[in-house]
Amino acid sequence: MNYPLVQEPLQQTTFSQSFNLNYRAICNNLLSLTQSRSLPKGLALHAHIIKAGIQIIPLVSHHLINFYSKLQRPIDSTLVFHETHSKSSTTWSSVISSLSQNEQPILALQFFRQMLHNGVTPDDHIFPCATKACGILCDYRIGQSIHCFAFKIGFDSDVFVGSSLVDMYAKCGNIEIARKVFDQMPERNVVSWSGMIYGYAQMAEDEEALRLFKLALVEGLDVNDFTFSSVIRVCANSTLLELGKQIHGLCLKTSYDSSSFIGSALISLYSKCGLVEGAYRVFNEVPVRNLGMWNAMLIACAQHGHTEKVFGLFKEMESIGMKPNFITFLCVLYACSHAGLVPEGKLYFDLMKKHGVEPGDQHYASLVDCLGRAGKLQEAVQVIEKMPMQPTESVWGALLTGCRIHKNIELSAYVADRVFELGPVSSGVHVLLSNAYAAAGRYQEAAKARKMLRDKGVKKETGLSWVEEGNKVHTFAAGDRSHSKSKEIYEKLDELGDYMEQAGYVADTNYVLQQVAGQEKSETIRYHSERLAIAFALITFPPERPIRVMKNLRVCGDCHNAIKIISKCTKRVIIVRDNNRFHRFEDGKCSCGDYW
Repeated sequence: MNYPLVQEPLQQTTFSQSFNLNYRAICNNLLSLTQSRSLPKGLALHAHIIKAGIQIIPLVSHHLINFYSKLQRPIDSTLVFHETHSKSSTTWSSVISSLSQNEQPILALQFFRQMLHNGVTPDDHIFPCATKACGILCDYRIGQSIHCFAFKIGFDSDVFVGSSLVDMYAKCGNIEIARKVFDQMPERNVVSWSGMIYGYAQMAEDEEALRLFKLALVEGLDVNDFTFSSVIRVCANSTLLELGKQIHGLCLKTSYDSSSFIGSALISLYSKCGLVEGAYRVFNEVPVRNLGMWNAMLIACAQHGHTEKVFGLFKEMESIGMKPNFITFLCVLYACSHAGLVPEGKLYFDLMKKHGVEPGDQHYASLVDCLGRAGKLQEAVQVIEKMPMQPTESVWGALLTGCRIHKNIELSAYVADRVFELGPVSSGVHVLLSNAYAAAGRYQEAAKARKMLRDKGVKKETGLSWVEEGNKVHTFAAGDRSHSKSKEIYEKLDELGDYMEQAGYVADTNYVLQQVAGQEKSETIRYHSERLAIAFALITFPPERPIRVMKNLRVCGDCHNAIKIISKCTKRVIIVRDNNRFHRFEDGKCSCGDYW
């Protein structure tokens, strides 16, 4: 008679064990599918979970949300969240993390607010997700509110929360507040160090970024790929090739060289330092390439005049299913513009919408630049008139560049009127207008444009050129005689001048825009900053070493012609980077094909 009473608990125990094993096995399967990024199998397993009725278990919901997050389907994550009956702090953390990790910062903050209304207290996982969303939005005011809340409930001293706050303030450009939080942290980890280094790099405070990186290494911090990529970008922006190579070596030693984040930074480093071959090598060696790497390689090819390679890379991206974004199309349009390929530029501009990318003002500026450089100024005006948004400074600046190249002063004046309607604009646009007038001999209008700059307290950027020798950077300005080897540099320039005249070179003094006498014009243009830098390299570097000169402004037409002849006379490879692109001079020819 007691048999059924004994048997029933045994059956219940067996069922409970079976149930536990089943849902835990499903969680393990979800983890495996998340790691392998297998969407079809994950969807099938999700269907099985719904049929089995175990989606109500918080742990299963958490793994489902995480699965869709890693496969970049944040909206699916929110659907799973809404279907979850019992929402723990882990469930909230999962969905907020999914949204912030997948570039949905507004939704992430809405869920964070909803969580607070539901009486759930944030923890050291939820706070960093919320601050990450603020960092994406570049809105430090919301971030400050979250910071205050974390302080009130005692999470401000937590290393994870503190690190996320440092990262958030740095990304929002509030480097002083980021440093204050960083200095007050009782304990720091790789995220806080990396966020601080990234912040300084973003604000172009390169020396402080490098100093912090060195300090992190001295303290024995295990830096990660984000840290390395931030420091490599500092080297790229400052064209510190030798230091960049040393950090590349450190990445190899620590096995971070296969990271796509470091890969894209290294591509940028070698490209910006004039070694596009090094960029190709890095691109080919990284096993898994993210979109950032593809975009970095595209812009490297575009800036170095490898236009056909740009088109080839774009087709390769399409063939492997890598979806291009707005940056991808900017790179391709840039390549078309600087190669004079108008039909191709129009083709890729029209192709954007087919890939789900809505053209922005930067894309319109690139198309206008492409048309303007090719002399199709009226067509460029028509593009501007049909824009769905108000033309920006960059759009008018692109048209102004075309007017300068083709000496269309009347259209320049029209563009100037439109620019002035925008209100305060950059000094570069004013200088473009002034130079266009001066090139046509209308010096009064040029003086007026420059006076506007002076009245606003804006100074024209000084033209500088620099070369790297070992661990030292040598910088030159036009007519500069402050260098320790100034005497030898000018003697070398005079020597080169004799060779160049024998080769048929005649200075084009139209590029001297000031009202000065003829002989003074010739001497002024002879001592432009890039020529001083090249002369220094010729007397300093061994004959087999390519000369790499970096320049902050556009190389003038006369210097471009002169450097072609210098490369032929000296039998040296000379690579000049101006503010637009790279010029590789070899045997009297330039890689830009005289179109820049």
